[in-house]
Amino acid sequence: MTYSVFVDGQEGTTGLRIHEYLAERSDVEVLRIAPELRKDAAERARLLNAADVAFLCLPDAAAREAVALVRNPGTCIIDASTAHRTLPGWAFGLPELVPGQRAQLRASKRIANPGCHASAFILLLRPLVDAGLVPAALPLSATSITGYSGGGKKMIEQYQAGGEPALTSPRPYGLTLQHKHLPEMVAHTGLQVAPVFMPIVSNFYKGLAVTVPLHLSQLPAGTTPEALHAALVRHYAGERFIRVLPLRDADTLEHGFFDVQACNDTNRVDLCVFANDKQALLMARLDNLGKGASGAAVQAMNVHLGVDEGLGL
Repeated sequence: MTYSVFVDGQEGTTGLRIHEYLAERSDVEVLRIAPELRKDAAERARLLNAADVAFLCLPDAAAREAVALVRNPGTCIIDASTAHRTLPGWAFGLPELVPGQRAQLRASKRIANPGCHASAFILLLRPLVDAGLVPAALPLSATSITGYSGGGKKMIEQYQAGGEPALTSPRPYGLTLQHKHLPEMVAHTGLQVAPVFMPIVSNFYKGLAVTVPLHLSQLPAGTTPEALHAALVRHYAGERFIRVLPLRDADTLEHGFFDVQACNDTNRVDLCVFANDKQALLMARLDNLGKGASGAAVQAMNVHLGVDEGLGL
């Protein structure tokens, strides 16, 4: 069977990467809009309603407008913006989130693609909150370091042009403490308090790692690093795209540095627990253009269509 797919916002970083994922697939017919009609509402509406699956790679306001153009009840929308990630009626596009998540994705015609920082944070915390090892009311902090491709075309051009000394060192941002991923980071972990979250963009193209520090004394009595690690292993047993590395991963400790880019060009997420007898560091890494964006969208499409979940990935 051949499925019709339209990418609204095909010229952006996420849209271009989705096209790359779909290019070699024989089961997909990609519908393309003429460049001069990219902002023509009538032509966009025609293609959105002609598609079995429509990816929205647009700013939030434009994504909401695109959803309003869809009248075909058979069109499945997968929205890569932040506009619908915490709204009722939208399935969250993270198949590994909880048992039953894939059934929601298969049944829903409205799927909200997770954000890159949020995916890593949620995959780390949701199993631990569900297991009662991290109290839902516990105030947390998180740091994320990411490549500059997550900033879109303008930032990519800025970094690749070179010549600006400030771009040679890591740059913390989100300093108003109102990062756009925070609502989904709370809603889909079960936490009751938004973490203090500091993202950092640095001078490499892609790759992302989120780190969450924990004081074991603030966790339920008897919680050990081994228990934290075991909860992650149990939750993700059998998941093809989630790899829980050994506790205090020896390979990483041997070299003394965590490789933020080790999942690049894959749809994989690596989860790690580093700890002593009083503290722990939870760490997750992924390709911010892969499982952090376009790869996750294609994976959600595969689940919805009932085809091999890794097809094209």
